[in-house]
Amino acid sequence: MTTDREARPTDATTADVVDAVGPRLRALRARRDTTLAVLAERTGISVSTLSRLESGQRRPTLELLLPLARAYQVPLDDLVGAPATGDPRVHLKPERHGSRVVIPLTRRTGGVRSFKQLIPPHDPPGEPVQQTHEGYEWLYVLSGRLRLLLGEHDHDLGPGEVVEFDTHTPHWMGNVTDQVTEILCLFGPQGERAHVRSRPVVR
Repeated sequence: MTTDREARPTDATTADVVDAVGPRLRALRARRDTTLAVLAERTGISVSTLSRLESGQRRPTLELLLPLARAYQVPLDDLVGAPATGDPRVHLKPERHGSRVVIPLTRRTGGVRSFKQLIPPHDPPGEPVQQTHEGYEWLYVLSGRLRLLLGEHDHDLGPGEVVEFDTHTPHWMGNVTDQVTEILCLFGPQGERAHVRSRPVVR
């Protein structure tokens, strides 16, 4: 039998989680450099409701959080701060590299590594400077636009477009737009390549 006194710690924990949603949403919007007006347009939620949600004056509900998760392209768990479960390798913490946020998806030290990268608007600033290094890279644009200079070629990549290249080739990548760009990256430091299979093998 559970008494009211025994239930209080769980209630307090739930309240703490709910209270943390607003600041979490505000911090996420700041990292994405997005205004309430832009977010309202993407989600269909009014600016006043979004503002009250971030300030804690509006209780978060599934009807509000689902459109926000879709707009930010993050799991719903990220918005509510759900505890990590299962394999800890899928709960790696974001890292900041200059103004960019890099979310590692693997912990391996060798072989092909994967990570997601958030590139803020107009980053990096200044004139592009191409670089070379060991490895082989595969990029997939999740949202926004990515400018990629690859040798003498200048590529403008949008959502759903992919490119792979040997990093011995001079290259530079950046975001020259007014919105955050999200990309998925596979990188083989020793030059390993991703194996792409376009169709089943007939035996």
